[in-house]
Amino acid sequence: MILDQNALLSGSVSAVGVLTGQAVTATAVSTNTYDTAPLTLGANQPNDIGRGEPLEVAISVLATVTAAGAATVNFELIQADDAALSVNVETLVQTGAVPKTSLTAGTLVALHYDRAAPLAARRYIGVRYTVGTGPLTAGTFTAALVKNIADVANIYAKSGFVVV
Repeated sequence: MILDQNALLSGSVSAVGVLTGQAVTATAVSTNTYDTAPLTLGANQPNDIGRGEPLEVAISVLATVTAAGAATVNFELIQADDAALSVNVETLVQTGAVPKTSLTAGTLVALHYDRAAPLAARRYIGVRYTVGTGPLTAGTFTAALVKNIADVANIYAKSGFVVV
């Protein structure tokens, strides 16, 4: 898989190509958002990400999730009118409550965006992590828009390659 830094919703890539995840200990939104407004239509005209080829969101657990109690995490692909993902937020797809015992390092959580979703397009998309049933005390995640989850699962390449 080629990871496009512009399609990375959670986490970051250093100048030397090291991928670092977003620490999540309570309900939070992704560190990055994807601006769907194409340059040719202007800043206030969101583009429907459901057009064209199917998209997936690959969420990877980089560090083992630990928690007090029976913590769960619900992973959601969301859209909103602002980059902070706080105005007119809508959930496009979600996993439901995933128990902490299923979130070991190296786990891949996949979200498939249904291109026939009935919601009107909003300008920004991102990921929301909703922690339920007890706080997390550790957990590091990356989330990225990808063409195909199968490309992500068992293919590893040399570190340091980033498409910008």
